[in-house]
Amino acid sequence: MPWNELSLHRWLARSLCARALSAGLGNDAAVLARALHRPVLCVDQVIEGVHYDKGTPARLAGRKACARALSDLAASAAAPRVVLAALRAPPSARERDLRALLRGVDGCARAHGATLVGGDSACAPGPLALAVTAVGELAAPRPLSRAGARAGDVVVATGPFGGSRLGRHLRIVPRLAEGLWLARRGAHALMDVSDGLGIDLARLARASRVRIDLECVPVHPDARKAARRDGRSALEHALCDGEDHELLATVPPASLARLTREAPRCCPGLSVLGRVRRGAGVWVPASEDASAERIRWDPSRGWVHGG
Repeated sequence: MPWNELSLHRWLARSLCARALSAGLGNDAAVLARALHRPVLCVDQVIEGVHYDKGTPARLAGRKACARALSDLAASAAAPRVVLAALRAPPSARERDLRALLRGVDGCARAHGATLVGGDSACAPGPLALAVTAVGELAAPRPLSRAGARAGDVVVATGPFGGSRLGRHLRIVPRLAEGLWLARRGAHALMDVSDGLGIDLARLARASRVRIDLECVPVHPDARKAARRDGRSALEHALCDGEDHELLATVPPASLARLTREAPRCCPGLSVLGRVRRGAGVWVPASEDASAERIRWDPSRGWVHGG
């Protein structure tokens, strides 16, 4: 049965938790029950056929949309508080699928300490699209961005890269605790990897006006599986695939010993990738061989919308 906005709204009013709101559900705007200290805001979206395949379980697609937004909060060392969802669905969409989509958003939000408090819906031809706005509170001593890297910093990551399309792109784990931990341990720059390790490192280097030399690329087992299937190298998958949503950070060398000591408890996937130097661009190993020469990374390689 095709979906109906009035029916969907009635279901939402019965299903959502209003504890975060002072005026209850059903209004055009959400009035939060308490003021937020140093609010942090971001928005991300998923589109059927772009960010997930047609036929993907709707709940997984909704969870992914929320997790992508929460990952941006993680890259700001922020604690999630509320999310809003804006849904655009074709007339042929089934209401049960849209409910599952929104349950995915709500379940992901609740799992990370936030609440779905509202949004918008529209019926229009074309692929289904869902945008999630996440609102959090800065939990670190100071705001962090991709523009803070300094020459001499060490580049670290919260986990390995590559091969996410084998299924991890639908099961993103926002590194919220890890982002706060890195911020509190003196990180100068912080960002998440959504479009590919190589292209996102290039963005960090450009924003900070530095050069980054990669000495090691942590390769996910999924990247090796993907390499066996398509003949591309596992290293290329690790650098190009994207949607890993691990965090990158640059930290002062003096912090590295403490990070390494605390990593088994605070960030088991922590790895050291390389160094920040004066200059420009990102220089990567030509192969996984430890003695391989480094080549300058082409910043157009990775996911670029409209590219």
